[in-house]
Amino acid sequence: MFSRSFAFAFTALTALCVATAAPALASQTVSNAETAKAYRMDAARHIYASYPTKIYKGKLPPLVHAIVVLEVDVDGTGKLRNLHMIRVPTHAPDVTAAVRTMIEQTHLPAPVRMADGAKFTEVWLVDKSGRFQLDALTEGQR
Repeated sequence: MFSRSFAFAFTALTALCVATAAPALASQTVSNAETAKAYRMDAARHIYASYPTKIYKGKLPPLVHAIVVLEVDVDGTGKLRNLHMIRVPTHAPDVTAAVRTMIEQTHLPAPVRMADGAKFTEVWLVDKSGRFQLDALTEGQR
């Protein structure tokens, strides 16, 4: 049982570590959003464009491997100002580390219409394969 759990954890960690490689060049570098809710959508699209191979396509299974809830605060240029991990999966610290790394490596779009930057909450839904969907753009669950 232990070796099976270890193999599963190793597979999930390996899949997420691949995600932490430098993000692909995302097309949108400026957001014209005027509200945090609209900026959250632009940021989610940007993350999807930065990590296209890590996105779970289609509806997620009924039970996901891990859920990470983040409060993200960016300045007027899209640079991460603060990251607060609201909910982390205690059973999958590797997922928490991978999500943190992806957010820290991704320069989000500059919220040019928001004077003091943007602050939003996002939920990361992570499958056991290491692929994820963001709540802002999720396709739902089966």
